[in-house]
Amino acid sequence: MQKGKINVQTENIFPIIKKFLYSDHDIFLRELISNAVDATQKLKVLSALGKTDVELGDLTIQVVLDEKKKTLSVIDRGIGMSADELDKYINQIALSSAEEFVKTYMGKSDTDKQALIGHFGLGFYSSFMVSKKVEIRTKTYSNEENCGAVKWVCDGSPDYTMTELKAHDRGTEIILHLSDDSTEYAQEFKISEILKKYCKFLPIPIQYGTQKSWETVEGEKDADGKDKKVEKDVARIINNTIPAWTKKPTDLTEEDYKSFYHELYPMNFDDPMFYIHLNVDYPFKLTGILYFPKVKRNFEVQRDKIQLYCNQVFVTDSVEGIVPDFLTLMHGVIDSPDIPLNVSRSYLQSDPNVKKISSHIMKKVADKLEELFKNNREEFEKKWDDLKVFIVYGMVTDEKFYERAEKFCLFKSTDDKYFTFEEYKAKIEPLQTDKDKKIIHLYATDKNEQHSFIKVANDRGYDVLLMDSPIDMHFINQLEQKFEHAAFARVDSDTIDKIIKKEDAAISKLSEEEKTRLKGILERNVPKETYRIEFESQTAEDMPMTIVQPEFMRRMKDMAALGGGGMSFAGNFPDSYNLVVNANNDMLQTILNETDETRQNELVTQFFDLARLSQNLLKGEELTGFIKRSIALIK
Repeated sequence: MQKGKINVQTENIFPIIKKFLYSDHDIFLRELISNAVDATQKLKVLSALGKTDVELGDLTIQVVLDEKKKTLSVIDRGIGMSADELDKYINQIALSSAEEFVKTYMGKSDTDKQALIGHFGLGFYSSFMVSKKVEIRTKTYSNEENCGAVKWVCDGSPDYTMTELKAHDRGTEIILHLSDDSTEYAQEFKISEILKKYCKFLPIPIQYGTQKSWETVEGEKDADGKDKKVEKDVARIINNTIPAWTKKPTDLTEEDYKSFYHELYPMNFDDPMFYIHLNVDYPFKLTGILYFPKVKRNFEVQRDKIQLYCNQVFVTDSVEGIVPDFLTLMHGVIDSPDIPLNVSRSYLQSDPNVKKISSHIMKKVADKLEELFKNNREEFEKKWDDLKVFIVYGMVTDEKFYERAEKFCLFKSTDDKYFTFEEYKAKIEPLQTDKDKKIIHLYATDKNEQHSFIKVANDRGYDVLLMDSPIDMHFINQLEQKFEHAAFARVDSDTIDKIIKKEDAAISKLSEEEKTRLKGILERNVPKETYRIEFESQTAEDMPMTIVQPEFMRRMKDMAALGGGGMSFAGNFPDSYNLVVNANNDMLQTILNETDETRQNELVTQFFDLARLSQNLLKGEELTGFIKRSIALIK
């Protein structure tokens, strides 16, 4: 038996490790199993190279929980350690790293601390975060002298004991005696939860508990003459050791990719639209599969769906800043040994390898979208409603992606036709260029609510785009900066003839004296603080009155509602509208010719309410009054 004191100068190192090593204590199990996987992989490599003739046998890693004794064990049949190796790697190297970490850690921020964990490699000592005592039982694969089994015990102080074991299988068993403040880890469901999160795709089988299985009894029949089956407890393997991203694309079918998607996201019942299989060897190592989900408008809840792995060990699903922001809308897996395992996200964001990976993924995404657009535009257009938010978000937030995406980004018109930027410019330039030589892009945000305005524009021969996603307001602002001699205006931001200003002005049927009289009647019935009255000469078929909101003010309020553009002050402005009176509509003469003032006021209010109704501004008591008045007028 060997007793000793670990060479530690820093006082109270174990309490510091216990309290500060990881903010998420669950990670201790990931660390221990990752070590077990490494030990097993090393033995497989040695065997493959002919460096050992040891019989590999079953290499399954076992996780064993004893809820009564409050112990948790991780057992592997990997390379194991001799007494000398145990002394070197546990008593000297690992603990000296821990001591150096503590010295370096003092005074550091949490962010810096997390980066240091990865640097010092403190995987094994994370077990002391949840344990009052840790045992290691190990035997090396080597058959040389002095390579018998050995047991190491430490109770969280610098003191340890090492003793010989008479019998122990090849490999390493780590037994954690859980501390009183960590009894949650003595619960079966808690361990299952951690294993499912961190270990479901590790390359070595991991057994945790058992499950029921029906097995056929050879040569026996049941009462119905069928093969007799009995229920047995069999080992429950919790991981898929060869996930789809580790395979060659040529070995996978479309169904394989869909099945893996649902393995990743069992609660997502929609199939993905398509996928990208990543496989890079130089200048960095990267594998993975990224899926394009059906995003539509609900893009905020789609985040945190990309899972980041390092050699099939789960790292994080919070990848903002690690990949371009718009790629966080995608689903799937990225795996790279060039991504450090035990570091903070802020550390990853500044890592040069991570930046290269981010740039490469953006390029692959753009390549895939361009390929789909060129090879089958009809299918691409069918998927556009699901793709649009993803692509537009990428264009707004990533200049390099914009440069790629402007080739395949589509405008969708309110009559469900699709155009590239160049195609749409060619379509609208002849008719929708105003007297200042600007090409006016009309758009609607709600096809139903703005239907009357869309119809007026269409009747003039103009086209109207549908811009109805949450990100479109930012996109419009960007396009106005990118496009030359172009502007965007919502179709209800003014009367159509004023939006697309022409050289020729229509002649007004109303005289100036009639306009003055009519304005006085309107001011008796229209709230002046909200509505500014103006006259325009439109066609006789156009509405007698129209309510519009100036594009600039409405856009500022929309941007404020989205929380962007530094325009939060605009959200405090009261709503203001223009009441546009059509000087060429014959119904205005009816109002002017009415001698009964009460009747005159009713007519004005009726036309005003009709205009408000078309903008969804008539509600509650006012809407009820409008309906009653309409019935009375019909009678």
